[in-house]
Amino acid sequence: MNSSTTTVPEAALTQPAMENCVQVGEIDRLAHQLLQMEIELNSNIPTTLWISDLHGEGDRFKSILRGRFGLLYQTCREALPNTFSSDKIQYLVSIIRKKRYIVDKDIHMDMQDVIFCLVQVLKYKLTNIRYRIEDIFLPEFHDVINRLLSDIPVPDPIFEEEIISARLIAHLSHTIRQVLLDRIQVLGDIFDRGPQPDKIIRILSSAAYRKMVSYVFGNHDILWLGAASGNTSLIAEAMRITCRYDHFQLMERWKFDTARLAEFAERTYPPDQVTGNFKAKTQKGRSMEKALSIIQFKLEEQTIKDYPDYEMESRLWLKRLAQMLKTGEINGLNDSSFPTLNPEAPGELSAEEKEIVDDLKHQFIQNNRLKRLLTYFFNNGETYTIHNNVLNIHALVPSTADGEFEEFLGRKGKNLLDFIQDTIKRVGRNYLEGKPQKPRDQALFFYLWCGPKSPFFGKHAMKTFERYFLTDKKTHEERTLFWQQNLKTQEFKEKLQDEFNVKRVVFGHTPVDYTKGRQMASEDGIAINVDGGFAAAYYNRGHALVHTPHQLYGIILPTPAEIKEAERKLESAPLDIELIDEFRQPMKMKDTMEGKVIKASRDKLMHKIRELAEKNGFHSTSY
Repeated sequence: MNSSTTTVPEAALTQPAMENCVQVGEIDRLAHQLLQMEIELNSNIPTTLWISDLHGEGDRFKSILRGRFGLLYQTCREALPNTFSSDKIQYLVSIIRKKRYIVDKDIHMDMQDVIFCLVQVLKYKLTNIRYRIEDIFLPEFHDVINRLLSDIPVPDPIFEEEIISARLIAHLSHTIRQVLLDRIQVLGDIFDRGPQPDKIIRILSSAAYRKMVSYVFGNHDILWLGAASGNTSLIAEAMRITCRYDHFQLMERWKFDTARLAEFAERTYPPDQVTGNFKAKTQKGRSMEKALSIIQFKLEEQTIKDYPDYEMESRLWLKRLAQMLKTGEINGLNDSSFPTLNPEAPGELSAEEKEIVDDLKHQFIQNNRLKRLLTYFFNNGETYTIHNNVLNIHALVPSTADGEFEEFLGRKGKNLLDFIQDTIKRVGRNYLEGKPQKPRDQALFFYLWCGPKSPFFGKHAMKTFERYFLTDKKTHEERTLFWQQNLKTQEFKEKLQDEFNVKRVVFGHTPVDYTKGRQMASEDGIAINVDGGFAAAYYNRGHALVHTPHQLYGIILPTPAEIKEAERKLESAPLDIELIDEFRQPMKMKDTMEGKVIKASRDKLMHKIRELAEKNGFHSTSY
């Protein structure tokens, strides 16, 4: 052994020397944390996509998500020099999409040129956030791509052998597609209307996406979460909406046994006696929709009476209906067949209805397929999220006509949303662990679904009964409350920014029809409505919002017909863009509210490191 490298046994170290080693190790540990924070602060903000109100349109969501919402072109545009023409950018986009080199006589780029451009795009993306390289690089070209990113020379065959160059282009293209999107913010409402909410949930919770998805609840999600927790009126309502769209295959996939319900409905409400405004296209669906609507009204009236602080007495229609039937004053009704309505106690379930409700409740609580899906929501969903200076909510923050935050259950603003979040999480834990629920917690889900002060609903009333059975269309109106008009005032927007410590608010819930000249964003870009009616039940179009380090822009998504036509022509589907904001310099994490939190933690760490150094007499010259 070389005498210059002899080691000292640990036991021979003096106590001060051992303490010195411990302190040095602690300083190194803290320094590592501090440097990680500095890297985070100086990295570009993650590229974020917002989408809302998918409403069960699983196949369409998968198709549009595969196209990455036009992000590929925008990423190449931001990563490459301004001297690159649109044609050249589009040429590179085609190569990345097809993962192979393309010869274009109008674009004079050989394989080496393409490789260097793709490396530049990848290098730009990898400055956005810290990726685990092993998660995104295919192993075969791992070392070569790392060397190219670090501007270290690579072996000559990379550029001299065509087959190797072609394979490297394929690998680079694959990796770029892997990192195009850093974060997906879903603004709620996966359930109802469309037939594949389960497909959307599987996509969002898959290994490819689950780490990047952030989810805020929508009112239709709340409906299903409340039903699964055992709220019987919401069980009837969730099943009613499912029958309304004839989604019997969905119920079969989830192993719901609806035979008893269907037999009762078709016997009690034969098709010729279903004359109200029911939407189901099948006779079976119409009978079941009507049967469930009557059960729902009876059950929810009990909740409204049990919780007078909800102030929802306007929904108490059954006593009035019984009186109309009793006196024969039925001119205002489009349906007068209510065989299970007891004139003396209209809110009471019949014996058979009660059996059906008990059966459905047992199925909802015990259904393991449904539980696996809803586990995703209870574990990952939020009432609101805040990222990159943006408040993300489904519908609104309840407010009054004079621009103040609306009070509900003694709370308002952020405090109200936090209270609701705590309740949802508590109900979720009980549901997933098979524990009993508190009746007041379950009742709150009913209010959150359709109450006027709910942050998920935002209308003065849900007129389900009126729309089904009253001929006077004036009674059908569901008047939007004060959120939209308040967002037009500077005072309310500032109040919102101060309450949540944000610069913008992004929300969904209310479809915006751009074909009528409507825009997603307010003129100042502070309030952005991301919902263009994604589902077939609306406009079949939908919105998305994208925030890159350089731009914030809205996307008006193509309809299924436009997508099909583009595929026929082997072209990309058209995307209309609404530019909301641009940034002279790429936006960094240090420019965000999260950055301020990281800076505060960094400063505390730096102070602790200096304290340790001073306490132990460490100086730079000591090393």
